[in-house]
Amino acid sequence: MSELSTMRRIGLLGGMSWESTALYYRLLNEGVRDRLGGHHSADLVMRSVDFAEIVAQQESGDWAAAAAVLAEAARGVEAAGAQTLLICANTMHKVADDVAAAVGVPLLHIADVVAESLQRQQIDTVGLLATRYTMEDRFYADRLGAHKINTVVPDRGDREIVHRIIYSELVKGVITDASRQTMINIIDRLAQRGVGGVVLGCTEIELLISSADTELPVFPTTALHCTAALDLALSPA
Repeated sequence: MSELSTMRRIGLLGGMSWESTALYYRLLNEGVRDRLGGHHSADLVMRSVDFAEIVAQQESGDWAAAAAVLAEAARGVEAAGAQTLLICANTMHKVADDVAAAVGVPLLHIADVVAESLQRQQIDTVGLLATRYTMEDRFYADRLGAHKINTVVPDRGDREIVHRIIYSELVKGVITDASRQTMINIIDRLAQRGVGGVVLGCTEIELLISSADTELPVFPTTALHCTAALDLALSPA
């Protein structure tokens, strides 16, 4: 049997925002190319939702409605043959349990992937940069906590700044040196609080910040999520 025929199909729930979903698409295809060579590319099926609808539900606190949107999308992706499911956004893992319950294929939870990477580097206290929802609600920190990892978030003022940069700039493809420096300053303040690394807990932040910007170990959630998905998709049956 050829390598191509044993590749499992990865299902993507994207569009939140499409800027980072495009990064998922590129990283998954590059990963398959690098691992299999030749003309191989990833076997993917994607549903890209209208982010405006999701943002409105987030802002109103109607997470049940957001869960319903993603659950419906997940069922469609499963019907299209997906064998593993990825939610291409950290924040929307707030409704990951609802999405997972709607389908019969496994959902690869982004926080579990991040936790495994932290454990490999023996880091048990980490700073988290993300949307306000991810930083202030407990769903992400609790998931990391289940792996015995303590999460430290920026102070309130810095949380608002990070949230603004994400929603006013990064999800719209706006990348500026000024915002990069602002993020670096926030990371520096987290370092002063004793964290052993920083989780880029919003998929768009990887468009702005990389390991070259700080001496702290950086954990890019999109890249880690894609690597773990490929490990599953290309593992022996």
